[in-house]
Amino acid sequence: MSGRARLALCAAAATLMASCALLPLVDPASWFLQAAFLVAVQTGVGAAARRVPLARPLTIAVQALVTLMLLTLSFAREQAIAGLLPGPDVFRYFGELLQAGADDVSRYSIPAPLSDGIRLMMVGGVVVIGLAVDALAVTFRSAAPAGLPLLALYSVAAGLADGGAGWIWFLLAATGYLVLLLAEGRDRLSQWGRVFGGGPRTPGGDSSGSLTAPVRTGRRIGAVALGVALVVPLALPALDGGLLDAARTGVAAGSGGGNTISAVNPLVSLSDSLNVDEDREVMSYRTNSEETQNLYLRIVSLDEFDGTAWKPAKRHVEDVPGTFPTPPGLSDDVQRTEVQTRISAADWYAQDWLPLPYPASQVGINGKWRFEPVGRTLVGDHGQTTRGQEYTVKSLIVQPTADQLANAPEAPEVLKREFTKVPNSLPPVVATTAREITADAANDYERAVKLQDWFALEGGFTYDTEVKVGSGSQAIARFLRDKEGFCVHFSFAMASMARTLGIPARVAVGFTPGSPKSDGTMSVGLRDAHAWPELYFEGIGWTRFEPTPNRGSVPEYTRTDTPGAAVPDPDAPSRSSSTAPSAAPSGSEECTAAEKKLEQSCASESPQAAFGATNDDPPWWLSLLLWLAGGLAVGTLPLLPMLWRMRTRSVRLGSHNWITADTGGASAGQDIGGDGVRDIRLESHGRGEARTTAVALEAWQEVSDTAWDFGIPPDESQTPRKAAARIVRVGHLEPEAAASVHRIADAVEQVLYAPSPRPAPGLGADVRRMTQGLRATASRGTRLRALLAPRSSVRVVWAASERWHALKYRAATRWTALLRPPSEQGGSGG
Repeated sequence: MSGRARLALCAAAATLMASCALLPLVDPASWFLQAAFLVAVQTGVGAAARRVPLARPLTIAVQALVTLMLLTLSFAREQAIAGLLPGPDVFRYFGELLQAGADDVSRYSIPAPLSDGIRLMMVGGVVVIGLAVDALAVTFRSAAPAGLPLLALYSVAAGLADGGAGWIWFLLAATGYLVLLLAEGRDRLSQWGRVFGGGPRTPGGDSSGSLTAPVRTGRRIGAVALGVALVVPLALPALDGGLLDAARTGVAAGSGGGNTISAVNPLVSLSDSLNVDEDREVMSYRTNSEETQNLYLRIVSLDEFDGTAWKPAKRHVEDVPGTFPTPPGLSDDVQRTEVQTRISAADWYAQDWLPLPYPASQVGINGKWRFEPVGRTLVGDHGQTTRGQEYTVKSLIVQPTADQLANAPEAPEVLKREFTKVPNSLPPVVATTAREITADAANDYERAVKLQDWFALEGGFTYDTEVKVGSGSQAIARFLRDKEGFCVHFSFAMASMARTLGIPARVAVGFTPGSPKSDGTMSVGLRDAHAWPELYFEGIGWTRFEPTPNRGSVPEYTRTDTPGAAVPDPDAPSRSSSTAPSAAPSGSEECTAAEKKLEQSCASESPQAAFGATNDDPPWWLSLLLWLAGGLAVGTLPLLPMLWRMRTRSVRLGSHNWITADTGGASAGQDIGGDGVRDIRLESHGRGEARTTAVALEAWQEVSDTAWDFGIPPDESQTPRKAAARIVRVGHLEPEAAASVHRIADAVEQVLYAPSPRPAPGLGADVRRMTQGLRATASRGTRLRALLAPRSSVRVVWAASERWHALKYRAATRWTALLRPPSEQGGSGG
């Protein structure tokens, strides 16, 4: 197998390994097989085009055309010409599919179903990245910049996905990139021939056996680098964000205004708060509500359960709205009262989440805060905390009746799927116990009340804050067996049991209402820290339950002796009751994927049901394009000197060289900046002689700049012959490379001094031999400097400066001419 064919295979493998990071985003993953097939065909077409050979732009164009035809065959066969050739209808249909895919992405949580639009996004994105990687690494023989599209692909996937297996996708992507670099290095070594004289030969006498040592060394370096990248972060100290402790991280750092909220583990901080020796005041508040026993101050909801702990999900955040949207699932026929609360946080109490009554409808606060719509919480942005904050909150006291809860319809499927998820590691005793307790219950409401009463009254549990929080898959099982714990144990266990019964559940963390003070305010201390379960009932929304004995208050709607007795008459709504229509579906209708695509009327899902879905979020495909563009822009900026140098060298040594207006920064008739060669005027030669002159001067310019890149600055006081001898001496060139430099210098002297300069063939090859000679004798650092930061690239700055000064001179001249009196602007006259 040739080196270029091996490089093409490694480029395709690197693309597919990086695209594995997209697998958690969509279910099922059948799109990956289709993408792999298209990448394989694309790679084969590129290999065939390069073997013809075709020009580099034509090679890329042929690959893109074949890929477009395959995408047309796969997604838009009916709209294509002859079922294969793309036309206007195909591109219009692709746009419709991408728009449908963007709508699906914003509607569903991760993993999203594999609709046609999402499939086109995934497959099309992978083949576009594959084309970019193949073009850079194989067609242009530059594998290092090919890491930029690979990085963009991995970054987008890693930013959207969330899970404990992220290190696997990083390992695959990094391994693919290293394999690509090693393949390019091996290909370059094979072109050098026998580099190390002491290397062992193969039994057949093949000198390629000398490549074994450097290739093996490259593999070891790559393996060590990858191991360091994976292992070192594990040994570094981590900062656990305490929810009730000092502030850590709220909105993800560096998000440019805050786009996501990070997960924290509140258990240790909550346990420490309940066991403090001194119950310090965290905050105080004043409210116009007469039912302060239900005014829990909620900080955050824990809605991800991995079998070992409950934690908040990583979510999208947005600017704080003037008025919050209607709580999900709350219908108009449920009694609610709007109250206003003024809260003051202590100067020492600093954490990221803002304590709020649930559900809040409006918050007035100063500072940098962001709104998380799923949990309806506020989180500090870029270091903003609750320290010394004073704010006003308008919230609803929702007062459902027992009948409304008992007759609640099914929750929306997307919400139920997310909030009834339990891991396989959950001990079977949890689900078994839940079924036994609720065996004679007729509906979800009765099941929830029975679970609450079993923990709080009938199960024989003891409230003890000294019990360790515990971790691992057996923590809940141990709690059910020992029957000792505090609010964390009770809320976690009840929420887990509710999920096994098919009831959407999550855990809220915050503070109980506190205790009254003589001035009419309420005081909330550290020992008021609390956790409680929230269960979802369609038509009511997220509903608080209280399974912890001797803590907080049992809601009126859960008291089985006189359910709903304290609830006002629903036919006489409060004066502050909301008349806004519910933002959630009734739950009596379900909308299938087919109906959504046909835009048939059906109950819409709760907009907060899908994680990360907000109306202000850009489409998924637009985010992908922005990530790719940003990654390419940032990654290309440091490479601009190298790219300019490569372009200049290619132009100078090309077979079409001709000095007209620009010769690497100097035009005909100007100083070309090369060791005493000045004022070359091509106009004095004929067309053929001008051609010979241009080639020689371009070659000498390249010799001068290459030597400069390797640390031999040009000396314009010397003749070409003396400058060539200096380059040979300082660069320690071997005889063959030295002869090449002298031949180029002789050619320059011919065009400078001979009446009719002779053509000098092979100057481009001489320049390349000289370059290889300098590279062979230079140190590794000098070679890297010459490649990545060539000194001769300063010519760009010089050329720009000259043009700027010329522009200013022309402008000043014209301005002076305009200001001269009319008598001075005319001629001498007759």
